[in-house]
Amino acid sequence: MKVLLGLILIAVTHSCGSEVHTNEEVPTQKEINRGMEDINRKFALDEAVQIDGYIERHEWDMKATGTGLRYMIYENGSGEQVGKEWKVEIDYHVSLLDGSDLYSSEESGPKIVTVGRDNIETGLHEGLLLLHVGDRAKFILPSHLAHGLTGDNSKIPPRSSVVYDIQLLAGHP
Repeated sequence: MKVLLGLILIAVTHSCGSEVHTNEEVPTQKEINRGMEDINRKFALDEAVQIDGYIERHEWDMKATGTGLRYMIYENGSGEQVGKEWKVEIDYHVSLLDGSDLYSSEESGPKIVTVGRDNIETGLHEGLLLLHVGDRAKFILPSHLAHGLTGDNSKIPPRSSVVYDIQLLAGHP
């Protein structure tokens, strides 16, 4: 974080056209990018540790995808597996790792989503493709698969992992 603040200070100082002279060299764009990558990598590792701790505390047997989505199907349905562009109906409960309840179909009713097309979290699209109609599952979406750097401008803070409890009620191509 200190590196980022230093880089921002240098950029602001030089972009203002001031005559501030230092003995430090101005970092190149490549060095700035590398510093940002290092910061993001550290954040992703810290977030993965938090998610793993949450899973361990709940004693869940979750799998991880290559993107970092964690999932656990805890009740198997008898329907077909979801495909891209399927319209699906889901009951859901959304919370944060700290246990804060955010959204629920109990409040707003079941949600109908077109998989791979609707404006929902990338991780939710990915998770739905793992399910069969009737399945109940838990997903943990790391922030980069949820609402990223900005949050949802309502209840989900910036850079937050999100926990979904889903029941896939219906679905068809």
